[in-house]
Amino acid sequence: MSENDNKPASKVARLIEKYELEGLGADLETRWTGDGSERMSLRDLATFFNQQLLRQALMTADNSTGAVDNTVETIYTRLTSDAVSSGVRTDTRSRLEQRGVNVDVLESDFVTYQAIRSYLKDWRGAEYQTISDEAKIKKDLESIQRLMSRTTSVTEERIEKLRETDRISLDEFEVLLDVQVLCQTCGDQHSVTELLEQGGCPCEVPHSD
Repeated sequence: MSENDNKPASKVARLIEKYELEGLGADLETRWTGDGSERMSLRDLATFFNQQLLRQALMTADNSTGAVDNTVETIYTRLTSDAVSSGVRTDTRSRLEQRGVNVDVLESDFVTYQAIRSYLKDWRGAEYQTISDEAKIKKDLESIQRLMSRTTSVTEERIEKLRETDRISLDEFEVLLDVQVLCQTCGDQHSVTELLEQGGCPCEVPHSD
């Protein structure tokens, strides 16, 4: 009995084997459980997965000689988007069939986000751990502070160069950067650090008695 015999049936797993896309399963899991901009939603993963099927079908039809990297997303959109006219879709299907792609089979192999979710959670046992509110606020504040520091540094550098080349008149100076957030409900103004550390504007933050 193989290791996979104990796992639930999965269309995604079957297609990975059918299209010889070894490593794609691990890639899907990494993209789903990643943090920040690296993470992809299940719907985006379904699109990504289907595009890999299309890419592989094109490479197989072209005997791996076709330059498909820059066209896969466009072709996929023309096949699946509701915004595409029926004429464009028909023409796209015809062109693919001329290249040797069985479009009916390919489209039947395309998966939904539910299939991706089932594959990741039930077949691979993956879990996406959401970041806590406190950790997320801390992380975003650190990002903002790094940007502020960078802005201050660039401003100082530019002013210094202008001063050294006598384009402006200025003695010793200091650059002060203060990002303020105005609450339009109560009219109070807070520094971005203060606002995030206290969990928002006091007029909206619930107080315990």
